[in-house]
Amino acid sequence: MSSSSSDADFLQQWRHALAPYNLGYKIKLASQLMYRAFLERLEPYELTPFHYLVLCCLWEEDGLSTSGIADKLKQLGATLTGVVDRMEDRHLVYRKRDPDDRRIIRIWLTDEGKRLMKVLPPLGAETIQQATKGISEVEQEAVSRILDQIVHNLL
Repeated sequence: MSSSSSDADFLQQWRHALAPYNLGYKIKLASQLMYRAFLERLEPYELTPFHYLVLCCLWEEDGLSTSGIADKLKQLGATLTGVVDRMEDRHLVYRKRDPDDRRIIRIWLTDEGKRLMKVLPPLGAETIQQATKGISEVEQEAVSRILDQIVHNLL
């Protein structure tokens, strides 16, 4: 048996673990493509998908602390701080110290940040519709449950 045949047999055994066949690679590629599609939709607003995620957290619960937003998004605080800085520069949010605990800084929506609540979610829905074309609602729910379990397994 030749070495290359042996190598091919060995690799075939592990095909499920090799890019571009493995699940991690496929998830990463899908994520990057969805990110790009959403970024294009957000471009007229000069926002990124991460800005959108922060806004979503604040639309659900205005006045979250930076660590509260980071917990919801599973992000490191330093990454989030820069994003909030840029959002503050854009007058989408403002920071205010918590009156009961001065160590905590809360993030609040400005009127412009609140206004975007009516504008941006349909853009997110368009991106999801584009990505899930031809995939039934039942299949989408199954994929969502599977991804939730993968995240749970890795946290």
